[in-house]
Amino acid sequence: MFTGLVEAIGTVLILELDDEQARLTLDLPFSTELALGDSVAINGCCLTVADFKFGGVCFDLLAQTLRVTSLRELKTRSIVNLERAMMVGDRFGGHFVQGHVDGVGKITRIEGQGQDHIVSISLPSEIHRLCIDKGSLTVDGISLTIADLTSDEAVFWITPHTWKHTHLQAAAMGQMMNLETDMLAKYVDKLLNARGFT
Repeated sequence: MFTGLVEAIGTVLILELDDEQARLTLDLPFSTELALGDSVAINGCCLTVADFKFGGVCFDLLAQTLRVTSLRELKTRSIVNLERAMMVGDRFGGHFVQGHVDGVGKITRIEGQGQDHIVSISLPSEIHRLCIDKGSLTVDGISLTIADLTSDEAVFWITPHTWKHTHLQAAAMGQMMNLETDMLAKYVDKLLNARGFT
């Protein structure tokens, strides 16, 4: 379980694609504090520490992960958002984030607005239906509040702190972003569908 509060950013050392699988090796600022089997959210995708090689931390990406997330598009020196799994007793400042990516969206707007930034992201219909104005959406592992929900996009106002301490500072138009909808919204949606409400 995660909070969507990015702990640090890391750098891709290598992404080795092997047919339907891959191995992602990252330079992480807290690598010496990790052990095999630990969970780390990489751009919002919960991955397991598989090895320590090439001066970095290795994670295995399965076919499902490559299919559902944007991790396949990472390149050497790409910057990624990082969050280690919550510990009991931690402050809970974001929202419930599982690290299970529901789909991807594309950045359609990046615009400075005073000291803040406005970022718009396209939403697939199956994700849009689970979003509400002022609700939470996890974008590449960042717990963000939807400032405006259009017919096919979510608009976010990014504070200076979030801009500075996440990979958004290096984001580009057209970049694909991992999206995870609010867990409570998914449960409510499933329960309503099971009772014939659509």
